[in-house]
This record gives sequence, C-alpha cells and structure tokens, in this order.
Amino acid sequence: MQTPPVSNHHHTPDYVISTERLGLRRWIESDTDPCIKMNRDKEVMKFFPKTMSEEEALAMLQRIRIQFQSYDFGLYVVEKKAEKNFIGFTGFAIPAFNSFFTPCVEIGWRFKKEEWGRGYATEAANACMEYGFGVLTFKKIVSFTSILNTKIGECDEENRHDQDRRV
Repeated sequence: MQTPPVSNHHHTPDYVISTERLGLRRWIESDTDPCIKMNRDKEVMKFFPKTMSEEEALAMLQRIRIQFQSYDFGLYVVEKKAEKNFIGFTGFAIPAFNSFFTPCVEIGWRFKKEEWGRGYATEAANACMEYGFGVLTFKKIVSFTSILNTKIGECDEENRHDQDRRV
C-alpha cells in the first residue's frame, strides 16, 4: 500500500517555520521512508500502544496530508538546516476523538532517537507555538501524553509561554 505524501516534489520546499538550527516544512516524498522507520523504533514509540507497521505509518501520513488540505496547517517535517534531512516532525493536529477538551488544536512532536537530547523538540515546539498564536491566530493550543511519559513533560514545561496560553 503506497500512500502519497503531502507533496510529490522531490526538492526541499521553503520552510514554513524557521529557527536558528531548524527548518519546519511540508512533507516531501523522501520523508516517507525515514518517517516509517522512526515509527517502527521501540524507543520512539515507547509511550504509544505499539510501534507502527508500514501500513499504519502510511495511513498516518495520509491523515497528515488530509489535515494540510483541510486546514492549511499540520505536523511539519523538522530538519536540521545544515543537513536538510528528516529528523522528526512537530506541529498541529486536530484530534479525531471526543474528550472534555475537544475539539481543539493539539501540538505534537516525534523525533528520531538519535536526535534526542539536543533540544530540537523544545526548539521546534516553541517556534510552532509562536507561529500558532501569532500567524494562525489560535486562541488555545493543547498538548497531552501518557501519564507515564515523564520525559515529554520537560518539553511541555519549557514550551509554556505564559499562563494565558496554558490548558
């Protein structure tokens, strides 16, 4: 099963969001394989019900593509500007389940294990928060995770800009 990526272009598109070290952009064809590999990594997926099969990862990419088509925002590929290759994703999603806090805009991120511990998740999420509130004019952005995932709480804490922007 082959699901088309968000963009069929093979060149690196312009960054939607940029920091000193990172560029966040729409998906291109060459992002598919490293994304599948990342989602099969047991450490990366430790706090998810299970790792993703290739079919599940392709279905996730299809949902990302549909979200970009519907809302013109989504989960952006993150790359180190110096290397211009996929290291993970960060951005916005509209959760497809019902809860006391939905409907909402969620910020999420996932990075390849070898990129952990370098501050990329915090840097990318911080830039996304600024973009979400400033450019996309979101009134509220939520983040949620498994109660067992204490590591992600560090990034959540670093990304709280002020009390008015917290959920």
